[in-house]
Amino acid sequence: MSKNTAILVTGAAGFIGWKVCEFLLTHPELIPENIDRDATVVGIDNINDYYDIQLKEWRLEQLQKTKLSGRQFVFYREDIENLAALKELFMRHQFVAVVNLAARAGVRYSLENPFVYYTTNVIGNLNLLELCRECGVRKFILASSSSLYAGQEMPFQEDLPVNEPISPYAASKKSGEVTCYAYHHLYNIDVTVLRYFTVYGPASRPDMAPLRFISWIFQERPVTIYGDGSQSRDFTYIDDIARGTLLALKPLGFEIINLGGDRPYALLDFLRVVEEKIGRKAKLEYKSFHPADMKATWADIKKARRLLDWQPSIYLEQGVEHAIQWFRENHAIAAKIRLV
Repeated sequence: MSKNTAILVTGAAGFIGWKVCEFLLTHPELIPENIDRDATVVGIDNINDYYDIQLKEWRLEQLQKTKLSGRQFVFYREDIENLAALKELFMRHQFVAVVNLAARAGVRYSLENPFVYYTTNVIGNLNLLELCRECGVRKFILASSSSLYAGQEMPFQEDLPVNEPISPYAASKKSGEVTCYAYHHLYNIDVTVLRYFTVYGPASRPDMAPLRFISWIFQERPVTIYGDGSQSRDFTYIDDIARGTLLALKPLGFEIINLGGDRPYALLDFLRVVEEKIGRKAKLEYKSFHPADMKATWADIKKARRLLDWQPSIYLEQGVEHAIQWFRENHAIAAKIRLV
């Protein structure tokens, strides 16, 4: 009896991985025709404690509740650094695509413990590529980062020479990208590298400004601003990121594509939107600008429009409203999340 086809999503309990799995289950119309739209969605995650695992467990609970006729979600608590465990999964399931969203995230923490960033973002990624080669998986998506564009002229285009990363995190992401190219060149694996720009929305990461700002204002705690708050980010809503990731499952050869909101906001301007939507002013506490942080990000998304027919559909005011609504509706867990 032949195995049913499956799509592997790593980092399934993470912010982006959770939403990508949800979209695979609920929006099969976004899956390109080269991929079986009835394929089982297989998620894996090691549930590490870089940030509060309560949030990761909540996301997984939502996925287990997501039902769509004829579609299935299967989860394994595994680590992409564990090659033997991955090999068992590849033997158990007939993967037609791998979406590698598992990563050690967080620019600042990468200065404290750079080793885990390389074992996951470089070696873990290599493990997946090698198994794709061995098992004949033809499509691979890698989540990369706008952090690679440090020092470049904006808006950031994909063909800029991103050879001067300013953090171990960014360096590990660059390493993952070039390894992907080697496997494409040598073994004809179709690879799409997606450089995500400051993803936010409901149930977002507690080490990033959007959830921290919302939580601090609701709890009437001071909002920490690193630097003077003039640094800007190209905030991108999570559903737009998930939609773009599914569209990138189409055959493209080897491509690097930006997914960004296409409009940068200064951090203090973003905070003002949060204040307005909550209806409460923040108490500000300023700290020194972190040397590993970027001053500004802004994605050029012409390539995403051309190759994926993608552009953002949820803009900041609406996205912030959704994030705040999630915080209100899930206050019992949201208020307890440990902020990194």
